[in-house]
Amino acid sequence: MRLTTERLILRPWEDKDRTPMARIYGDAQVRRFHPKVLTVEEANVGIDLAIERARTNGFHFQAAELKASGEFIGMIGLAVLAEGVQAGLPGHRSVEIGWFLAKEYWGQGLAPEGARAWLDYAWLIGLPEIAAFTAKVNAPSQRGMEKIGRFMIPGAITITWSSARAIGCGLKWSTGSGIRPFSSGIPSPGDVSFSTMSAFHNSVLAAQLMVD
Repeated sequence: MRLTTERLILRPWEDKDRTPMARIYGDAQVRRFHPKVLTVEEANVGIDLAIERARTNGFHFQAAELKASGEFIGMIGLAVLAEGVQAGLPGHRSVEIGWFLAKEYWGQGLAPEGARAWLDYAWLIGLPEIAAFTAKVNAPSQRGMEKIGRFMIPGAITITWSSARAIGCGLKWSTGSGIRPFSSGIPSPGDVSFSTMSAFHNSVLAAQLMVD
């Protein structure tokens, strides 16, 4: 899958992306809301998995580069959530949107620009809704989520994943009706346990994006 925006090319992974992506994953500042930085080997495993998942599902997190210069800036895309994660979300949401950019490209609106292109693709192929996750203390990522949804994130409802001791909040955007908190199916603290969530920071913010 190849998408373009005003400033970006969003494309499948190439071997030349491995070194710069490993550098991003190995940057402590970029990974400050995650348990640890990744090794080169771990970064390569992640890229290999992304390539495999794209073959299987038709999409996954993909490479992002600047249209003007061809510079690799990180990854942006959609991904089918693991079954364990889906089971722990209200309504069993199945697809997430996310991004991971080199720090020199922060603050330029590139992540929301690329994410909006992926959202357009999601609606085009008929996906009804998209989940987004970030640490509650990760204000820049929250702003990015707000930009692609064009709504503030209030954090009115909590969801607890016991394995990660993670407290998050949920909301969703529904077609033609704006923003709504998750109103049903919220698990009680300790009800849901899955190790996948341990990849996130102590507090996890979950947002539900739908056509607004």
